[in-house]
Amino acid sequence: MQKIKISGFDLAFERRGQGLPLVLIHGYPFDHTIWEKVTPLLEKDFDLILPDMRGFGQSGTVVKTYTMADLASDIARLLDHLKVEEAFVTGHSMGGYEALAFARAYPQRLAGLGMISSQILADPPDRKESRYKTAAEVAEKGVDLVADAMASKLSGDQNVQSFVHDLMGRQKAVGIIGALKAMAERPDSTDILAAIKVPVVIIHGDADALIPVERGREMKKIAPGAHYVELPGLGHMPMMENAQLVAETLKFFVKGGGAD
Repeated sequence: MQKIKISGFDLAFERRGQGLPLVLIHGYPFDHTIWEKVTPLLEKDFDLILPDMRGFGQSGTVVKTYTMADLASDIARLLDHLKVEEAFVTGHSMGGYEALAFARAYPQRLAGLGMISSQILADPPDRKESRYKTAAEVAEKGVDLVADAMASKLSGDQNVQSFVHDLMGRQKAVGIIGALKAMAERPDSTDILAAIKVPVVIIHGDADALIPVERGREMKKIAPGAHYVELPGLGHMPMMENAQLVAETLKFFVKGGGAD
């Protein structure tokens, strides 16, 4: 992986393919390797930019508290380094929150927005409290408790469960803690999605046990022109559960389609 120094830490990323720039932002608590099955199917159509967000994978981090806006700034700084003025930005789960923060802060640099297994709503008080509780537990006991608690909820596919369990177990506690706090404090982004003028792609599995499919349907109502694809029987990791379907859906960006 390549690395650049931004905001006091090293941001790691891969760049593959050719065509229109497409940033793929991984969710919590993963890294860019969740896209391994999708990238070979997209690299003929897109200039793929695959960061490990701060605190995850091969990227470093900062100890101080940061926000979704800070994570969006990391993406903007990466695009600056790559001399990419405008890009399609697609995020999975927490990566969707970062993509929305990017849309809020840098609308002129957004060619299109992709939301995979994500949502626009802020955390309700009980969920926010739960995130801070988990952060404290990770600080005390380590990352394995997150891996053990989440793996079976992410997918019904045993191979996917095994992959993500190992992947989560390799992440840094400081990254997981930072991400939990950033997610807890994220704003509601309904206004951003409602006002967006660029193409929007929404992908959601109807068996998602972490972010219910209703959240995807809500986004489609807020942005009726969005290209919405609901994947029967798939869970929270559709890019791993059915890479072909996810890749074909993301190619909507290059097809320049209008409303469904």
